[in-house]
Amino acid sequence: MLQVRDAVSGGRAIVDALIANGVDTVFGLPGAQTYPLFDALALSADRIRTYSARHEQASGYMAFGYARSTGRPGIFSVVPGPGVLNAGAALITALGCCAPVLLITGNIPSTFEGRGRGHLHEIPDQLGLLRRMTKWSARIERVEDAPALVNEAFRQMLAGRPGPVALEMAWDSMAETSVVAPLDAAAIPSSPEPDAAAIEAAAQLLATARRPMIMTGSGAQHAAEEVRALATLLNAPVTALRGGRGILAESEPLGLSSAVAHRLYQETDVVIGIGTRLELPTMRWAGMMTYHERLPGGRKLVRIDVDPEEMVRLKADVPVVADAKAGVRALIEAIGKSPIAVSKRDGAAIDEEIAAAKAAVESEIVKVQPEVDYLRTIRAALPDDGFFLTELCQVGFASYFAWDARQPRTYVSEGYQGTLGYGFPTALGVKVANPDSKVVAVCGDGGFMFGVQELATAAQEGIGVVVVVFDNGAYGNVRRDQRTRFEGRFIASELRNPDFSKLAEAFGIKAYSVISQSDLAAVLPLALEANETVLIHVAVPRDSEASPWPFIHPAP
Repeated sequence: MLQVRDAVSGGRAIVDALIANGVDTVFGLPGAQTYPLFDALALSADRIRTYSARHEQASGYMAFGYARSTGRPGIFSVVPGPGVLNAGAALITALGCCAPVLLITGNIPSTFEGRGRGHLHEIPDQLGLLRRMTKWSARIERVEDAPALVNEAFRQMLAGRPGPVALEMAWDSMAETSVVAPLDAAAIPSSPEPDAAAIEAAAQLLATARRPMIMTGSGAQHAAEEVRALATLLNAPVTALRGGRGILAESEPLGLSSAVAHRLYQETDVVIGIGTRLELPTMRWAGMMTYHERLPGGRKLVRIDVDPEEMVRLKADVPVVADAKAGVRALIEAIGKSPIAVSKRDGAAIDEEIAAAKAAVESEIVKVQPEVDYLRTIRAALPDDGFFLTELCQVGFASYFAWDARQPRTYVSEGYQGTLGYGFPTALGVKVANPDSKVVAVCGDGGFMFGVQELATAAQEGIGVVVVVFDNGAYGNVRRDQRTRFEGRFIASELRNPDFSKLAEAFGIKAYSVISQSDLAAVLPLALEANETVLIHVAVPRDSEASPWPFIHPAP
């Protein structure tokens, strides 16, 4: 047990508890209600590095990028009320992506609680709002309670299915002082052991499967070794839409892009879902407007997921409630004990089938231009362990099926929230968490302007990412839909943009302007070697980009 010290403020008690839990990085934007917290961070600057931002949403997305790229908690702090609301998009993105993010915020003075007097930053029931946007949220009432509640936040954030959590503390309470008994780091409960009967049932089902397919999600990112071993044992291909990318590189024989997987899905008889919501077969391939309680098409489903609620949301023939690592290991062991028909499956024929499907799909996706060529230019320059961040833009959408993620966690997406503008600030958090890795974010002109002010953050904090801004002068998807579905009645979809290169230079950021893939190929290696933030502006003629959507939402 840590030694009791002299009386400390509520802010100091929180920071001490963060340090006890191994935190060395915090993102934030201070204000009156959180002054004691940020003063404690200043006093602990030798143990915690605090990164400022120019907008609360950016603070949240930096924490999200830190967590998403490492699996470790990302911590941020913003003021209550409008600050929390501004950061709300980052919280629900973290919730959708199962990212462990902790928000620490203040609130109005406790004597004003519930009186509706209109105190600074007051919103009705902030804690209730936070509870609806997070996995768990709580209020620290007394300084003495801070260590236990911080520990509980870590426990809730990391136990079972990871997710965002929040703590609030009233303005006056955070400034009060008291003698606090420090605690050691939170004890994170172990995940449930796989049920032996369920594992045996899954092994029996897979032993006789003709064409099994593995689908992975964010919950399998830490189990890449196990997934690879299972895929090899079953000679089963592995695919993912967003969160599970990089667990098995799509350039490997058993690695499939979602577009190739869709082609092979017709012959698939058993799906093994590992740490995934299975968005591909239940929404992308079966119609977004239809709700499914079971896997469509009569295929059998084995699910391995740490969250028991997932087995209610989408029913499996064999549900295995377990952490991905433990569940897949147990399944491999069980199959090894009774390999009934696995060894009889024609491996050579399956390999040829997969290779043929890859070749056929390649001949089609290469027509998605210029997006695919730009993606391959970036892939050629970015090391295998470099991080690639998508964004809600045409190149970002095409990356769903045309980017070869080669290592776990290196493909960082926005998840099902589809949050426009998340990419650049998230990239800053990714780089902070992975200072020795290269980080490239692709952004559209519209989305980049949501967080353009964070160029100041990148320059001030010395965070070296490469942001590639594709400028087509429009919200490209909206404009395409208005042209093809609404007889060309364009409204609020065309953009008048600044000179992005000059804008970057005004922030002290090095910039390049290019108009072709060959231009990008020439400057991108220079940008990656600069070890500082670099903006590359790519001019794209309006309406010139091929639609990626036939490969993202193929016909059922």
